[in-house]
Amino acid sequence: MAELQQDHLKKINREQTIALIPARGGSKGVPGKNIQTVEGYPLIAYSIAAGKLSKHISRVIVSTDSEEIAEIAGRYGAEVPFLRPAEYATDAAGDIGFVEHAIGYLCETEKNVAEYLVHLRPTTPLREAGMIDRAIEACMAHGECSSLRSAHKAPESPFKWFLKDDRGYYKSIREGMDNDTANTGRENFPDVYIPDGYVDVLRSSYVITRGRLHGENMIAFESPACTEIDTPEDLAYLRYEIRKKGSALLRYLRENYQEEE
Repeated sequence: MAELQQDHLKKINREQTIALIPARGGSKGVPGKNIQTVEGYPLIAYSIAAGKLSKHISRVIVSTDSEEIAEIAGRYGAEVPFLRPAEYATDAAGDIGFVEHAIGYLCETEKNVAEYLVHLRPTTPLREAGMIDRAIEACMAHGECSSLRSAHKAPESPFKWFLKDDRGYYKSIREGMDNDTANTGRENFPDVYIPDGYVDVLRSSYVITRGRLHGENMIAFESPACTEIDTPEDLAYLRYEIRKKGSALLRYLRENYQEEE
């Protein structure tokens, strides 16, 4: 294992950044979620477009177990150099599996893997390429960081929330805080942030050596609140949102690709 790690570390290109888009074929909440059509284009096309519009990303790679998704992703300019093995495409599989598989494939097959991997979830389709670039630049500027994670400010502090005990009584969710303190104004509590799928920046060197994605030196990158697709209602709202507000990504797609029939 140590020899394999050292071999893979030698193949890291520390000047390169690629986008890595995970897109499983199976989805229980919204069947076929990643290729559901939104304003004439499959959902995954929006994340591909975001990656291609970034000034720092040199390649956009889709990791999928589905030949159908692979074919669609290729039509919109993504690379699909492999199909993801089934063990990394289950409901229980975490992100670490598909990331390690992609790194291993690139190291073994292409003898080269980017140091910076920009994780773009297709279920968070509306992003600004400029925000992605700022995230990449923040990660590059902090050589000691293990990763970068986007999150948006919570509208209310969870420190004001309660748990219900076995007797049916409320108690503060925060250990050691009494209920009267929990009932004071929100200005008495620190800001907290909700992780989202806007953008993550991972480092291949950290994943290879630690077998983890984010680590303790995870840069805090504040993103705008964004629509994430987990239910049919989320998808309906996304369609409404794009029609009402427009999208630079939709404009890019219309300028470069025909709408799906």
